[in-house]
Amino acid sequence: MRADAKKNYDRLLATAREAIAEHGADASLRDIARRANVGLGTLYRHFPTREALLEALLRANLDELTRQAERLETSDAPDVALTSWFRAGLAFTRTYGGVVSLMAAALEDPDSALHKSCTDVRSAGARLLQRAQAKGLARADIDGTDLFALMGALAWVGDQPAFSRRVDHLAEIIANALLER
Repeated sequence: MRADAKKNYDRLLATAREAIAEHGADASLRDIARRANVGLGTLYRHFPTREALLEALLRANLDELTRQAERLETSDAPDVALTSWFRAGLAFTRTYGGVVSLMAAALEDPDSALHKSCTDVRSAGARLLQRAQAKGLARADIDGTDLFALMGALAWVGDQPAFSRRVDHLAEIIANALLER
């Protein structure tokens, strides 16, 4: 990639990160291009669809969440690893409002640019859950898809002004409900 194209790409991603954090996944692409001081055509050359832009933004975060699960699998007690990862996943999903529905749809669509990263995250969470279940530390009646769905549900709650102040409290309740006590 040419130096000027790389500069535009990086500026578009940085601007999109801010805009999507402020306005959610439906942030105006025209506004992102304007704020990045590039034309809309430049945005579309780098990111032909909204999903392509979101995939570029989310992939690094999703992949880091997968790596974090791998580190936790070997370093922390199974129950601590599970709840730590769950909280980290929730923090990520709350960073960009409105992305949960895209992530959920990507799970079912192998052609989605987000499919691999989302399925990897779901699988990583499932492994942490199974590890805790094998030690009798986590509920046996849930699976990795349930874990992913709970994370998404809490992120959705956080997007709702009437409930957003309650998300940390609700996350603690759900994290504790995952465990056998």
